[in-house]
Amino acid sequence: MFYALLYVASVVLVNWLFSVVPPIALPGGEIWPPVSLFVGFVFVIRDYAQRAIGHRVLVAMLLGAVLSFFMAGPEIAFASMAAFMAGEMLDWAMYTYTGRPFSQRILLSSLVSTPVDSAVFLFCINMAGLGSILIMTLSKLAGALIVFLLVRRRENQLAAS
Repeated sequence: MFYALLYVASVVLVNWLFSVVPPIALPGGEIWPPVSLFVGFVFVIRDYAQRAIGHRVLVAMLLGAVLSFFMAGPEIAFASMAAFMAGEMLDWAMYTYTGRPFSQRILLSSLVSTPVDSAVFLFCINMAGLGSILIMTLSKLAGALIVFLLVRRRENQLAAS
């Protein structure tokens, strides 16, 4: 239950941060929300929550989306809810159906879900550009990659012992 609660709290926290932390203008007119660095961790926390509570993670996903509506402005809440639902559903499907070791499921599900999440979010708030989507996606994947490497190392240590 810990990971489910952590997941819901992290969804709400990230959405609230998107409403209070301004995006950064990049060269060439692209916009990058620095909060996107934390979203990759939310996707990974969702993987841990699913590991703990199974498909009931879908209820946690919905709860996080609903609570976010009250914690962020309407534009951010809608964009975030749409992005999280699209991205998280892909993340859930990849995690559920790949049957790979946990570390690989973390990485694969993030590789598929984060570009969709980024594109949907940025389109909803009228900040979508190829560069913005790419930078936001890479920011999210950085967090997922860190967790993947840590979990894979732990899996290798357990396999060796």
